[in-house]
Amino acid sequence: KKSTFHKKFLKILLGISGASIAKNITLDRATAVVLSCRLDNKYSNLKSLQVTWKKGNETIGHNTTENSWSIQLRISDNSQLGSYSCTLKGEEEFSAVFHLQVPKIEGREKPIVTYGGDTAVMICKSLGYTPIAWTWYMTNGSKQIAINDTLLPDKYVITRISANVTRLKILKLTKEDDGVYCCEAAFELGKSQGKTTLKVLSLMAPLRPFLAVVAEVVILVTIIFIYERYSKKKEKYA
Repeated sequence: KKSTFHKKFLKILLGISGASIAKNITLDRATAVVLSCRLDNKYSNLKSLQVTWKKGNETIGHNTTENSWSIQLRISDNSQLGSYSCTLKGEEEFSAVFHLQVPKIEGREKPIVTYGGDTAVMICKSLGYTPIAWTWYMTNGSKQIAINDTLLPDKYVITRISANVTRLKILKLTKEDDGVYCCEAAFELGKSQGKTTLKVLSLMAPLRPFLAVVAEVVILVTIIFIYERYSKKKEKYA
């Protein structure tokens, strides 16, 4: 299938000597991109500038116009994503970096804490970009196990609330459900994940502080009882 290329022009104005500027660029589909570093007019008098463009650590060619240096890219797969940097060296030095990446997934930052027997609900969103597909995983050690709600309908319910939002519902929670869950969005240029941590507590967990206090009281009463009996015996023998 031949990709249809959209086109983006992205520019960074270099205006502070010695400072490095960074810009994040989000791409979800095949795109023709022009990245440009332009020197502020107040530095137009600088001569003999050495200009270098790199993808990661690899030097790449560029185009030059007056006080502006650019590269043209055709991003068709995720191997072409990454960091592209321009560096200008002369009497003064300037640098900038463009980070080309797939859309980030918004999950839940704080862990979900619930009890055995309850239901947990997790939601992930892709803001401004529509994934081709969503997949939910449970992390078991270093492995990710795909969740199939069709095979286990009494345990999992996966709903695509809208094109940009997916929801996972886990029923009848047990301690085995404790762990990290990932929602993965697939885009034309690659995949992106969001993570949520689920902590399942036993029903006895809320009672533990109370039981600890009761145990301390029992021990204290026992010590007092033993001490009183010992004191009475001592008085009797005396």
